[in-house]
Amino acid sequence: MAGRGPQSYKKRQKEQKRKERQEEKRAKRLQRKHENLPSEETVEQMQPEVEQQALDF
Repeated sequence: MAGRGPQSYKKRQKEQKRKERQEEKRAKRLQRKHENLPSEETVEQMQPEVEQQALDF
């Protein structure tokens, strides 16, 4: 960015950092979302328990 003042350079650096942080937060949210989702095996294991509890009532 030759020919532009130091303010423009600082603004650009600041904007890049903001975008990086935004992307990191997005990645963390997606990771937490995938960690909290039950896998198919877990769902299959839980289904008999739920059916058994329903029969107890």
